[in-house]
Amino acid sequence: MTGPRTLVVRLDSAGDVLLAGPAVRMAAAGSSRVTLLAGPLGQTAAELLPGVDEVLVHDAPWVGRAAPPVDRARTDALVDALAARRFDRALILTSYHQSPLPAALLLKLASVPWTAADSEDYPGSLLELRHRRAPGRHEARAAMDLAAAAGFALPDGDDGRLAIHPPPDTRPLTGPAPYLVVHPGASAPARAWSEQRAARAVAALARAGHRVVVTGGPAEKELTAAVAGEHALDLGGRTALHELAGVLAGARAVIVGNTGPSHLAAAVGTPVVCLFSPVVPAVRWAPYGVPHVLLGDQEAPCARSRAVHCPVRGHPCLDALGDAEVLAAVDRLLSTARSTSEARA
Repeated sequence: MTGPRTLVVRLDSAGDVLLAGPAVRMAAAGSSRVTLLAGPLGQTAAELLPGVDEVLVHDAPWVGRAAPPVDRARTDALVDALAARRFDRALILTSYHQSPLPAALLLKLASVPWTAADSEDYPGSLLELRHRRAPGRHEARAAMDLAAAAGFALPDGDDGRLAIHPPPDTRPLTGPAPYLVVHPGASAPARAWSEQRAARAVAALARAGHRVVVTGGPAEKELTAAVAGEHALDLGGRTALHELAGVLAGARAVIVGNTGPSHLAAAVGTPVVCLFSPVVPAVRWAPYGVPHVLLGDQEAPCARSRAVHCPVRGHPCLDALGDAEVLAAVDRLLSTARSTSEARA
């Protein structure tokens, strides 16, 4: 295929990379080759995105809560790796509160001739396209807006939703359908239930007749064991990201905080009950392109604080949710799914 060699930069976590997926496919449709520059937390998600030919990884000092110190040798190695690939153009994708300019400077040092990004800050000569994000735009939609402004478009038949490569069959792990998934953990504890509240919700779902599967990463095995208790199947630490996608794909619905697995569920088309702490705005970060219900007080005192740990005693925006609200949200999603299935039949 003829076309530019395109670099897409998204240096954040797995969820951020998944939200970049539609914009990546736009770039791929108009390029001969697409390389995605990701951070270490987003690498595995980047490898799952359709349209990505190569993934490069850089732990950027201006990104993340545990950002590494600036290192001249690592920075020079990145610039050399980018320069060797002779990119024709680049898209720098960032969240609404981030600056693209540190990455743009490195791309200029790597002789990338044309770079586009959303930027509120004056970019000088660092950007060829300084794009302005529409107010209140969802993160996935904002990335697509930038790609469109750079001259890219979705290929025919692409609905613009989140997507990954087909996940593996995980029925040997989960057992047969139907089941619900509860994913109790989050990298930012402010975005999830407390352990005790999650355990009560799992028990309530089980009493209501639902089979529940509890998921989590290797560092969350104690959490998932406590949350699953005697009421659910505990898969904590037993799934890498692609296997987790398979578990989510087989679920009727997923109950999860505003964290990466929420976007992974959306990428495999599974409805989401999203426990949405308002530390970031839901208009930008809600599950994209799938039926979903948002639970949580969006006007709580922590709203738009970007807090990692809840600053309000008792975590009321999420822990105050009643079991009846959770069960009603699940029933609403399952009813919507049945109606949609019947309409297509």
